[in-house]
Amino acid sequence: MEYTIFKPEYLQSITGGDMEVMSEIAGIFGNQVPEFLTGMRSLLGQEKYFELGLLAHKAKGSVTVLGMDETARMLKEFELLAKAGEQKEKYSGFITKFEADTSTVMAEVADYLSKKR
Repeated sequence: MEYTIFKPEYLQSITGGDMEVMSEIAGIFGNQVPEFLTGMRSLLGQEKYFELGLLAHKAKGSVTVLGMDETARMLKEFELLAKAGEQKEKYSGFITKFEADTSTVMAEVADYLSKKR
Protein backbone atom coordinates (compact mmCIF):
# COMPACT_ATOMS: atom_id res chain seq x y z
CA MET A 1 0.00 0.00 0.00
CA GLU A 2 1.26 3.45 -0.88
CA TYR A 3 0.83 5.90 1.96
CA THR A 4 -0.75 9.12 0.76
CA ILE A 5 -1.16 10.89 4.10
CA PHE A 6 0.65 8.87 6.76
CA LYS A 7 4.37 9.54 7.22
CA PRO A 8 5.78 6.45 8.98
CA GLU A 9 9.20 8.02 9.44
CA TYR A 10 7.80 10.68 11.77
CA LEU A 11 6.02 8.13 13.95
CA GLN A 12 9.18 6.01 13.99
CA SER A 13 11.29 8.98 15.05
CA ILE A 14 9.10 9.94 18.00
CA THR A 15 8.69 6.36 19.22
CA GLY A 16 12.21 5.13 18.58
CA GLY A 17 10.66 2.45 16.36
CA ASP A 18 8.86 0.83 19.31
CA MET A 19 5.91 -1.01 17.74
CA GLU A 20 3.96 -1.15 20.99
CA VAL A 21 4.20 2.62 21.42
CA MET A 22 3.29 3.16 17.76
CA SER A 23 0.21 0.98 18.18
CA GLU A 24 -0.75 2.84 21.34
CA ILE A 25 -0.43 6.23 19.63
CA ALA A 26 -2.50 4.99 16.68
CA GLY A 27 -5.16 3.71 19.08
CA ILE A 28 -5.33 7.00 20.96
CA PHE A 29 -5.61 8.88 17.67
CA GLY A 30 -8.33 6.52 16.46
CA ASN A 31 -10.31 7.15 19.65
CA GLN A 32 -9.92 10.92 19.39
CA VAL A 33 -11.12 11.28 15.81
CA PRO A 34 -14.82 10.53 16.44
CA GLU A 35 -14.74 12.93 19.41
CA PHE A 36 -13.19 15.65 17.25
CA LEU A 37 -15.75 15.12 14.48
CA THR A 38 -18.71 15.08 16.83
CA GLY A 39 -17.43 18.18 18.58
CA MET A 40 -16.75 20.03 15.34
CA ARG A 41 -20.20 19.30 13.95
CA SER A 42 -21.86 20.25 17.21
CA LEU A 43 -19.97 23.53 17.57
CA LEU A 44 -20.62 24.41 13.93
CA GLY A 45 -24.33 23.74 14.40
CA GLN A 46 -24.36 25.92 17.52
CA GLU A 47 -22.41 28.64 15.70
CA LYS A 48 -19.73 28.56 18.41
CA TYR A 49 -16.99 29.51 16.02
CA PHE A 50 -14.24 30.50 18.44
CA GLU A 51 -14.63 27.16 20.28
CA LEU A 52 -14.61 25.42 16.89
CA GLY A 53 -11.26 27.09 16.19
CA LEU A 54 -9.93 25.84 19.51
CA LEU A 55 -11.00 22.30 18.66
CA ALA A 56 -9.37 22.56 15.21
CA HIS A 57 -6.17 23.58 17.02
CA LYS A 58 -6.37 20.54 19.27
CA ALA A 59 -7.00 18.25 16.28
CA LYS A 60 -4.01 19.80 14.50
CA GLY A 61 -1.74 18.63 17.30
CA SER A 62 -3.05 15.10 16.99
CA VAL A 63 -2.64 14.79 13.23
CA THR A 64 0.92 16.05 13.46
CA VAL A 65 1.93 12.89 15.34
CA LEU A 66 1.11 10.81 12.28
CA GLY A 67 2.95 13.15 9.93
CA MET A 68 -0.25 14.47 8.34
CA ASP A 69 1.36 17.73 7.21
CA GLU A 70 -1.28 18.82 4.70
CA THR A 71 -4.09 18.07 7.12
CA ALA A 72 -2.27 20.03 9.82
CA ARG A 73 -1.96 23.04 7.50
CA MET A 74 -5.65 22.82 6.63
CA LEU A 75 -6.58 22.63 10.32
CA LYS A 76 -4.40 25.68 11.03
CA GLU A 77 -6.32 27.64 8.39
CA PHE A 78 -9.59 26.33 9.84
CA GLU A 79 -8.49 27.31 13.35
CA LEU A 80 -7.62 30.87 12.39
CA LEU A 81 -10.74 31.44 10.31
CA ALA A 82 -13.07 29.96 12.93
CA LYS A 83 -11.53 31.90 15.80
CA ALA A 84 -12.06 35.08 13.78
CA GLY A 85 -15.54 34.00 12.64
CA GLU A 86 -14.52 34.56 9.02
CA GLN A 87 -15.41 32.64 5.83
CA LYS A 88 -17.96 30.48 7.63
CA GLU A 89 -18.99 28.88 4.36
CA LYS A 90 -15.68 26.94 4.39
CA TYR A 91 -16.10 25.30 7.82
CA SER A 92 -18.22 22.37 6.69
CA GLY A 93 -15.70 21.58 3.95
CA PHE A 94 -12.86 21.65 6.46
CA ILE A 95 -14.71 19.14 8.64
CA THR A 96 -15.44 16.88 5.65
CA LYS A 97 -11.77 16.99 4.61
CA PHE A 98 -10.64 16.21 8.16
CA GLU A 99 -13.00 13.22 8.24
CA ALA A 100 -11.74 11.92 4.87
CA ASP A 101 -8.08 12.41 5.79
CA THR A 102 -8.41 10.70 9.15
CA SER A 103 -10.25 7.77 7.61
CA THR A 104 -7.47 7.37 5.04
CA VAL A 105 -4.69 7.70 7.58
CA MET A 106 -6.22 5.11 9.90
CA ALA A 107 -6.26 2.58 7.05
CA GLU A 108 -2.68 3.46 6.18
CA VAL A 109 -1.50 3.18 9.79
CA ALA A 110 -3.28 -0.16 10.21
CA ASP A 111 -1.56 -1.44 7.07
CA TYR A 112 1.84 -0.19 8.24
CA LEU A 113 1.49 -1.71 11.70
CA SER A 114 0.28 -5.06 10.32
CA LYS A 115 3.40 -5.30 8.13
CA LYS A 116 5.74 -4.52 11.01
CA ARG A 117 4.51 -7.25 13.34
